Amino acid sequence: MALEPELPTEHVDDSELRGVRRKFWISLALTVPVVALAMGAHLFDLGLSHATMRTLRWFELLLSAPVAAWAAADYYKRGWLGVVHRAPNMYTLIGLGVCIAFGYSLVATFLPQIFPAELHDEHGMVGVYYEVAAAIITLVLLGEWLELRARGRTSAAIRQLLGLAPKTARRIEADGTENDVPLEHVHAGDRLRVRPGEKIPVDGRVADGHSSVDESMLTGEPMPVEKSAGDRVTGATVNQTGTLIVVAERVGAESLLSQIVTLVAQAQRSRAPLQRLADQVAAWFVPAVIVIAIVTFVVWWFVGPEPRLAYALVNAVAVLIIACPCALGLATPISIMVASGRGAQLGVLFRDAQAIENLRNVDTLVLDKTGTITVGRPSLERVIALNGYTESQVLGWAAGLDVASEHPLARAIVTGAEQRGVRPGSVTGFKSVTGQGVRGSADNHELALGNKALMGAVGASTDSVDDQAESLRREGRTVVFLAVDGQLAGALAVGDSVKETTPRALQELKQDGLRLVMLTGDNAATARAVAQHLPIDEVIAEVQPKDKADVIAKLQSQGRRVAMAGDGINDAPALAKADVGIAMGTGTDIAMESAQVTLVKGDLTGIVRARHLSRATVRNIRQNLLFAFGYNALGIPIAAGLLYPFTGWLLSPMLAALAMSLSSVSVISNALRLR
Repeated sequence: MALEPELPTEHVDDSELRGVRRKFWISLALTVPVVALAMGAHLFDLGLSHATMRTLRWFELLLSAPVAAWAAADYYKRGWLGVVHRAPNMYTLIGLGVCIAFGYSLVATFLPQIFPAELHDEHGMVGVYYEVAAAIITLVLLGEWLELRARGRTSAAIRQLLGLAPKTARRIEADGTENDVPLEHVHAGDRLRVRPGEKIPVDGRVADGHSSVDESMLTGEPMPVEKSAGDRVTGATVNQTGTLIVVAERVGAESLLSQIVTLVAQAQRSRAPLQRLADQVAAWFVPAVIVIAIVTFVVWWFVGPEPRLAYALVNAVAVLIIACPCALGLATPISIMVASGRGAQLGVLFRDAQAIENLRNVDTLVLDKTGTITVGRPSLERVIALNGYTESQVLGWAAGLDVASEHPLARAIVTGAEQRGVRPGSVTGFKSVTGQGVRGSADNHELALGNKALMGAVGASTDSVDDQAESLRREGRTVVFLAVDGQLAGALAVGDSVKETTPRALQELKQDGLRLVMLTGDNAATARAVAQHLPIDEVIAEVQPKDKADVIAKLQSQGRRVAMAGDGINDAPALAKADVGIAMGTGTDIAMESAQVTLVKGDLTGIVRARHLSRATVRNIRQNLLFAFGYNALGIPIAAGLLYPFTGWLLSPMLAALAMSLSSVSVISNALRLR
C-alpha cells in the first residue's frame, strides 16, 4: 500500500486517488463488454459460426489485455514484493489469480490443439477466462478507490487543524514600529500585538493588556477566559474584546496546536486488525494453493491418462482458478459495506472496519461533558427577582443589556427572554466593564449586569442571595447579578443542561458492562454536579487536550479497551488515540473527521445501537470467511482430480470459475442479512 506521510501538511496531494479512479473507469468500460460477450456465449445458443466465434474471442482478448497488463501492473508488483520478502499478501493472491486466468486463456486461444478433445466445443474452441481476469482487477480497483477516499477524509481532519493557525502575526520591532510578518518568521521572544477579533498566532504570555479569549477550540467549553498581564495564551484561540501584547514562547512544531496535529496523525496511522488478519491468512493460503497446483500437475503428468500434459495443465489451472481470492477478498468488505449502510440508517456512521471490529470489545467508555453528555450550549435556567422587582423586569433589563453581545452567557439570557415572551429593554449608554460585566440605562434607571465584583463597584450588596447563588454553582450553574440604581434587583442562573436521552443511554451502556468515565476541561465542581445524577464511575476534570490523550493511553496501558466520545477540537487527539473514537454529529467537523464513529444526532443511545451492529457484523464476517474457505476446502481437492479414480469426475476450469462465483454469491447473500 502507499505510505502515509509522517509530517502532515496543508497541501492536498490526491494524485494517487485520481490515478486509481481513472484506472477503474477505464477498466470498467473495457470489462463490461468482455463479460457481456462471455456470458452471452455461455448462456445463449446464438447459432454463431466458427468465424464469428473466433472474432468475438479476439475482441475479448483485445479488450481484456489492457486491464490485465496495464491496470493490474501495480498489483503484480505488490504481489511479487510479498513473495520476495516471504510475506505473501492479498495482492499475491490477486496477481496469481489474474495471471493464471489470463495466461491459460492465451494458451487456449493460440494453442487449442494441445487440450483434450473433451474440452473442445462444437467449434473446436477451448473455453477461456478473459472476463474473470478483467473482472477481478476492476473490482479490486473499485475497492482501492473507496479506501483512498476514506484515507483522504482522514487527512482532511489534519488539514483542518493546520488551517486553524493564522498565517501572519503583527510583530512589534525593537524601535516600536509594527509589521505584519509570516508566521514562520516569528521566533521565541518576539513581541506580538493581537487586536480584538484576531486569532492569537503563537503560544506565549501576555505582557500587557486585558481581554477575554475564546478558547473553545482548545477546551470545548463555551465560556471565554479573561486574560491579563502574566497569563498564558495559546495559538489559534480568538481574542475577543481588548488588545493584548503577547511575548512568543512556543512557535512552530513546539506549539500546542502542532502537538495536537501530531497526536492525531500518529494515532490515525495505525493499521486495521482485519487487514492484518487477511494478510496472515494469505501468508499460508497462497503457498498452500501453489503447492497443491504443482503437486496436481506433477501427479497428472506422471500417472494421468493421455494426453498427460494437457490433463496436468487443465487440472492445475482449475485448482488455481477455484482458489482465486474473490470470496476471501469479499468476506470482510462486503459485510463492512452493508453494516456501514445499516449504521447510517440508524444514525451511526462508521469510518472503517477497525471501528466496527473493535467497538464490540470495548470495556471502558470515556465521555467528554460539554456537547456530549450535555447539550453543549448555555441556557437560561432560572430568574430570581428581589426587592420588589418582577422576574419579567429583571429578565427584560438583562436581555436589553446583553442583546448586542456575542458572549455565550449573553446569548443564553437573550434566548431565554425570547422563549419566555419577554421583550428586551431599550438600553442606552451601553458600556462593557472588562472582567466584570456590562452597564447601561433603561426606563430612567441605571443598570449593571455582571459578577459580584461589578455589584460591589456599583454599591449593590449580594448578601441576601449569596447562599442561593452558591447552591446553584454547586449544581453546575453560572450566576450573574442585576443591579438597578445601585440596588440588587435579581440574579439569573445559566447552565448547560444534560441531554434528555443521556441518562437512559448511560444506564444501558452501564448494564452492558462498560465502565463510564467523564473527562472534561471544565472545573471539577461543575463536572461533579453533572455526574452526580448519572451512572458515571469516575470524573476527571480540568484537563487539557494532551492530558486527555494521556488519560486514554493510561487506561490502555492497564489493559482496557477504550472508546472515547467527544465533540470538540480539544477532543481530537483523544478520539484518535482511543481504540474507537466516537464523535457527536452536532460537534465540530474536526472531531468527526478524527473519530472512527460519528453519531449523526449527537445522541449517546447511538453507541448502544452501534455496539449491537458491531457484534452482528463481526459474526457475519466470520461466517463469510467460513463460506470462502469451505468452498476452497471442498473445491480444491475436486479440482485437483481427487475423485477421478473413483468416479471419473474432473472439475474443468469453467466449473471452477462457476464455483468461485458461487462462493462470492454466498458471501454477498450472507452479508446482506445484516440489513
